[in-house]
Amino acid sequence: MASLINTQLVSLDENLGSSRFDVIRHLAEKITAAGRATDVEELYAAAHARESKTDTGIPGGIAIPHCRSAAVTEPTLAMARPNPGVDFGAKDGPADLIFFIAAPEGADQSHLKILSTMARSLMKKQFTTALREASTEGEVVDLINQALGVKTEPHAAEANAASSAGATAGAASSVAVGSVADSAAETRESSSEAARATGAQGGARKKIVAVTSCPTGIAHTYMAADGLKYAAEELGYDYKVEPQGSAGGDKLTAADIAEADAVVFAVGVPVRDRERFAGKPYVEGPVKRGIDDPKQMIQDALAEAENPNGKRVAAGSGISSAESVDENAGWGTRIYKALMTGVSYMIPFVAAGGIILAIGFMLEAITMPNLGQVDPAAVLEGKTLWNLQGTPMSLYLGAALHTIGGFGLSLMVPALAAYIAYGLAQRPGIAPGFIAGSVAVLTNGGFLGGIVAGLLAGLCAHWLSLPKMPRWLASMMPVVVTPLIATLFAGGLMFFVLGGPIAWIMNGLQGWLTSMSGTSAVLLGIILGLMMGFDLGGPVNKAAYLFATAGLSAGTEANKQIMAAVIIAGMVPPLAMALATLIRPRLFSPMERENGKAAWLLGASFISEGAIPFATADPLRVIPSSMIGAAVAGAISMGAGVASPAPHGGVWVIALMENWPMFIVAVLAGTVVSALTYVVLKSLTGAKHRDGVATEAHDSKVATEQAAVAR
Repeated sequence: MASLINTQLVSLDENLGSSRFDVIRHLAEKITAAGRATDVEELYAAAHARESKTDTGIPGGIAIPHCRSAAVTEPTLAMARPNPGVDFGAKDGPADLIFFIAAPEGADQSHLKILSTMARSLMKKQFTTALREASTEGEVVDLINQALGVKTEPHAAEANAASSAGATAGAASSVAVGSVADSAAETRESSSEAARATGAQGGARKKIVAVTSCPTGIAHTYMAADGLKYAAEELGYDYKVEPQGSAGGDKLTAADIAEADAVVFAVGVPVRDRERFAGKPYVEGPVKRGIDDPKQMIQDALAEAENPNGKRVAAGSGISSAESVDENAGWGTRIYKALMTGVSYMIPFVAAGGIILAIGFMLEAITMPNLGQVDPAAVLEGKTLWNLQGTPMSLYLGAALHTIGGFGLSLMVPALAAYIAYGLAQRPGIAPGFIAGSVAVLTNGGFLGGIVAGLLAGLCAHWLSLPKMPRWLASMMPVVVTPLIATLFAGGLMFFVLGGPIAWIMNGLQGWLTSMSGTSAVLLGIILGLMMGFDLGGPVNKAAYLFATAGLSAGTEANKQIMAAVIIAGMVPPLAMALATLIRPRLFSPMERENGKAAWLLGASFISEGAIPFATADPLRVIPSSMIGAAVAGAISMGAGVASPAPHGGVWVIALMENWPMFIVAVLAGTVVSALTYVVLKSLTGAKHRDGVATEAHDSKVATEQAAVAR
């Protein structure tokens, strides 16, 4: 492996200008002159763009401008020690040690790890002190290579120019660095031991987990990880970190997260798989704060943990990806997670498109109540907002919204297929999934066709990523080869083989739904209600929702009634938990009562996940109660013929509902039944709370009663 730095890439004690961009240009020119980049302007532009996003100065007079660029031919480190120092945005003033890290677009992991090691070394004061004392470029190169653990050849030209005294001084400096490093490590270990002793005396040691990241994932990601680590050691806390950078790093396990008292996000890009941390107290800030102020970040996170109303990571708040699946997980788990990814990304298309379409229907019906089915294309043809040609404004707007919403709903199946494929193969699966999903629409395969198309595209793209390709081909695989082959595979199978059979199944299902009435409709409402109340946003709940939305674009009365039943049943669990906290507040802790307040709004908005905090703490009572109430609501809705042209929105789309009074009755009935069921179950077997503490007398009474029953 070639050395990352040589004497040509070091600039000592020169006036490099007053602006950080003057320094960056100077170092970019050095890298290009050394033959490590092909175009100085392209390299400078990439570094300029990165520097414009976030200051790269850090405390201690250090700056680390860095970038990836296609102009860079090999991973490179250039260093400047300007005189005077230059401001790179650090709190404590100008930087006099500036390291420009330049990585190629396709840098391999070994090089990226070395660059990250360099960035982490700059967190050590003894290392930066030795760099400031170095008198020659050769000393600087040797110190850096020593920190990186890279063996290098002696600098012949410099050896001729430098005196033996200088060489001796350089050697002494290296030895001093090693001695200081050992001393610092011993001091830090002593501090940690003292902190551990203090923690042991004061109770269990606090446990912190952290995620760090930055846009390029080379420097700040790992420096923040180390900054937080050292701060946690000084504070006497256990600490684990997941650096989400280019060089990789240890990933936090489910056990690490479960045991943590609080979470620190020091990030410059969204946290991958953030949903893993759902329910955990946390603090979040820029990645530079993890370097500049790590102790305060940790203390703020623990303060959130101690505050009953403190911030908690919301469920489903992260970016779901194929990386959320353990590489050793079975294919059943992988496919399940991919399906959930597809549904979660599809819902915004359904919600936005469906609600806009429903508003369009409403405007058309208000304007022309006896017109029947409106052809929006005919209404809009040849007209503009400023030239309606006698068409009522409300009808024109209704037709326009009808058209816009229709486009949104028409993307439902392609989006479902695309993000199922994404869940299996990440970005290379998106384009094949979209195209194969569009073929499923063409062949009338509906949502079932979208699921099959997404699985085919994702599996093909994933399998194509497995073989080790030559370097010249590897760069083309995710952009050209994989999308091309996966699209032909999945799209071809859907068009020539699977489209017809899947369409036959969907047509049969649609005919069965249309024929349902009376008792069978009520039974369907009960089944949908049980599904919606079972896992509160999980796979069974999502399956019922997907079943309802799949036929909504057909516009039939049966499909609208199914949609209304699903919405009503999904609103019941969080509303019931909120009502239960009011009926018998002493059964609930202060935290549960606070969750109950939030559940009112979540339930009214048709967000079933609002009941998850209760279900997590008390699943054996919450889930049966939710299922009973949701089944009652679904049965009433289907029996009364409540219909919704909108796929989401809860109480906020009540104006679009058909038979809206019975919509309200169904929601209220289901909520009351579920809440009373839960209160009864909790009263029989649960403990009362007073200011968050279970009443011991009540616990004793329950225990006595249970013992008597046992006898």
